[in-house]
Amino acid sequence: MAILGNLISRSLRIRKKFTFKLGTPRQYQLQVLHRLLAKAKDTQFGQHYNFQEILDSPSVMAQYKATVPVHNYNKMHGEWWYKALEGQANVSWPEKIKYFALSSGTSESASKHIPVTRDMLRTVKKVGIKQLYSMANFDVPPKSFTKGILMLGGTTALYEKGDYYEGDMSGIQAKNIPRWFRRFYKPGGNISRKPDWEQRIKLIVRKAPQWDVGTVCGVPAWVQIVLAEIIKYHGVKDIHEIWPNLAVYIHGGVSFEPYRDSFKKLLGKPINFIETYMASEGSFGFQARPGVRGIKLVLNAGIFFEFIPFNEENFDTEGEVKPNPKSYMIHEVVEDVEYAVMLSTCAGAWRYLIGDVVKFTSVKEHEIVIVGRTKQFLSLCGEHMSIDNMNTAIDMVQKKLGITIREFTVAGFSYQGLFAHRWYIGTDNVNVDSKLVREIIDQALCEVNDDYAVERTAALKEVFVEVLPNEVFIDYLRGQGKEGAMNKFPRVMKGEKLKDWEKFLSVKSV
Repeated sequence: MAILGNLISRSLRIRKKFTFKLGTPRQYQLQVLHRLLAKAKDTQFGQHYNFQEILDSPSVMAQYKATVPVHNYNKMHGEWWYKALEGQANVSWPEKIKYFALSSGTSESASKHIPVTRDMLRTVKKVGIKQLYSMANFDVPPKSFTKGILMLGGTTALYEKGDYYEGDMSGIQAKNIPRWFRRFYKPGGNISRKPDWEQRIKLIVRKAPQWDVGTVCGVPAWVQIVLAEIIKYHGVKDIHEIWPNLAVYIHGGVSFEPYRDSFKKLLGKPINFIETYMASEGSFGFQARPGVRGIKLVLNAGIFFEFIPFNEENFDTEGEVKPNPKSYMIHEVVEDVEYAVMLSTCAGAWRYLIGDVVKFTSVKEHEIVIVGRTKQFLSLCGEHMSIDNMNTAIDMVQKKLGITIREFTVAGFSYQGLFAHRWYIGTDNVNVDSKLVREIIDQALCEVNDDYAVERTAALKEVFVEVLPNEVFIDYLRGQGKEGAMNKFPRVMKGEKLKDWEKFLSVKSV
């Protein structure tokens, strides 16, 4: 096995030395758009919007923008995808949909059904292979390529709903992994099929010493919990006493920065932290360069990207897109501008707002960072506070006070004729001075966000902080049926979700 690991590692490095003829980002993306339109032109969606006429146009991109409107989930589902759920074929993609991913994100709808096509599954595998090639850029020991890969995702026990199956996207992917990969895949089919998250975790914790794990994949909050449970159950100091060859942690879904320091405390030696960009709608990119904060978008794998500046011209105060927003292709974007991501995909999503807000850290390398969600930001009075701002403030609190904050959320509300923010901080250090936490958060936000600093002297009258045990956040997710796997705690609480959260806290305090 050691020889095999060296061969794999060497082949990746040899491949890196070859120069391949590459197209420009614009060429790649226009080619993807053309292929998507050509394949879907005879679907119900393609005929409704006359894809053939778009393809025949002298300017395909301009005609596409002028013809096909922007869609969010409610519009795409309400007009098209519901037909696929009813069993109709060739609705927005030329096939009968076999799988639907149940979105487990932090959006307003708890039961989104996202089509997962055969082409999308092939695209996910293609992006995965590209990420494997990029591993040559990282300091990964050769033997790690022969070790197990623990994937802490959703259950692979999908639910049969007549003509289709539904379940977590990570579970659908795991169910469709190549045969050659199954020997590396942990926790294996028997455990991954268990529908109950806690049951799966108990089995993983007990069996951990039987596996030689080199890579772990999953959402940071839940991976931390699992690793901590393994360490506690087996009475060891760190996870490397169980898995000495653990060298890579692949994460995504939320910013890793608030978790980084506490995660390192679970390790016995340094490992590679590599970020990916995946969602129920597909796999979009991965961190390709060590030491660089940026995810490289994959531009030639069945996903066509558009970017809408996330500003008052294109979005209202609730984060809803306005009619006919201005969008840009990959070669037209600039760095350090916030963009909402819009996709057209080989799963039949068309000009579809995924909900993420990104910034380009490198236009040349088409690398981005996710800074927030269109519906998860606070701008009650013009403070324009993004999730990226919030993560920076939380990181500052952890560093200055030497505490670990595993979860947090923020709410905005009217206060004495003006406005206020309330932060809910999850930490094991529940005796920490909340006033001191408040001061650090407020100061950090004033430093990184000029709009926030201005409004703190005007309409944003007060900032409150409530320190809670970490378990409160986990219990809330559990009560919402969103325990484990790819579920994430919302960083901003609004509307009905805020009411549910406040009701939950009031019951907890009784």
